[in-house]
Amino acid sequence: MWDAITGWGGWDEVGTGAAWAVTAGLVVAGLAGCVLPVLPGHVLILLAAAAHRLMLGSDSGVEWWTFAVLVALLTISQVFEIVSGAAGARWFGGTGWGSAGALVGGVAGLFFMPVGLFVGPLAGAILFELAFARKEMRPATVSGVGSAIGVVAGLVVKLVVGVAMSLWLLIDILWIG
Repeated sequence: MWDAITGWGGWDEVGTGAAWAVTAGLVVAGLAGCVLPVLPGHVLILLAAAAHRLMLGSDSGVEWWTFAVLVALLTISQVFEIVSGAAGARWFGGTGWGSAGALVGGVAGLFFMPVGLFVGPLAGAILFELAFARKEMRPATVSGVGSAIGVVAGLVVKLVVGVAMSLWLLIDILWIG
């Protein structure tokens, strides 16, 4: 219904083409955000599903369980991304202190994006290995490099999950819903 005051009739007036344009734009931005740390990739894909549902209503093909699946995938990916640096440090022979340093450095690195994404866990693991585990520079550095490799593995998983989320949404809209 057309509103005489605002001149806009609400979501009912949005056409299918506009809804698909918004959905596709958010999905593309979300996939870019899976590799560019300045964009919240998975959140944008989840917003694509919500926007599609809001704009087209029950005819959108997006069901409630799709949101549950997308939130579960988003959560798994975020947890993996947070712990990947610590796991990498541990995998490369670091101590628990190195893993803790990678976690602390990863959180601190969030404030210095995008460089901090890699430098934070690396520096944190090395510093904690040197200061608390009393390791020599070489094993501490190996632990730090392991944390950086773990971060890269986390980014790969993040991209794979982003693609899975996008495909899930597309399959739900086109074939299931």
